[in-house]
Amino acid sequence: MCGRYTLFTPQPELEERFGAHARGEIEARYNCAPSQQLPVVTNDEPEVLRSLRWGLIPSWADDDSTSFINARSESAREKRSFREAFERRRCLVPADGFYEWVERAGGKQPYRVAFEDDRPFALAGLWERWRPPQVQTGLDAFGGGAGGDDADETDGDDGIVESFTILTTEPNDLVADLHHRMAVILDPEEEATWLHGDADEAADVLGPCPDDELVAYPVSTRVNSPANDDPSLIDPVEA
Repeated sequence: MCGRYTLFTPQPELEERFGAHARGEIEARYNCAPSQQLPVVTNDEPEVLRSLRWGLIPSWADDDSTSFINARSESAREKRSFREAFERRRCLVPADGFYEWVERAGGKQPYRVAFEDDRPFALAGLWERWRPPQVQTGLDAFGGGAGGDDADETDGDDGIVESFTILTTEPNDLVADLHHRMAVILDPEEEATWLHGDADEAADVLGPCPDDELVAYPVSTRVNSPANDDPSLIDPVEA
């Protein structure tokens, strides 16, 4: 699975890497955690780095307490929570590393996985737009609305939440020593296919990435708390 990641690449480099401009300032993050607002590139606005909540809320959910931080790539097309998003709402989740935890005698030891040069990469994600039940019904149902299908779905303070999940796959040899699943790191040449290809084409790019340029090293258990978010979290420690 993928429960935490890093994104401290300077904003100009990040914008150049993804060919997208950010809406607002992107702060360096060393401990991105579920429920936080984090930058993604969505298929409907690939030229923009948008801020969405980590933890996909299915469109059918009764409230925003149901959320999924990860989705299995092998079954996402069939699962009720993800199948429509797989068809219509895919995204890139920028990152420059992610954390996994390994059981040790003294407790769980966190490891950071990243490219040797800390370059940014894209994790495969799905995104969703959830409306509270009262918004889903809306005034239009009673003849009082003026929106319709062409209305901006995110305008107004109406409780609409845009959220995302990160897809996982079988681990490569490096990550297999840490966990039985890993986040899908997309090949840069396949990012456009993931965003804009049909479902079959998209499914074909979701395998584990090669591990020849990846490194994994132990880091401080301070990363266990989302309240900690500073550069020392990515410093190597003795396991």
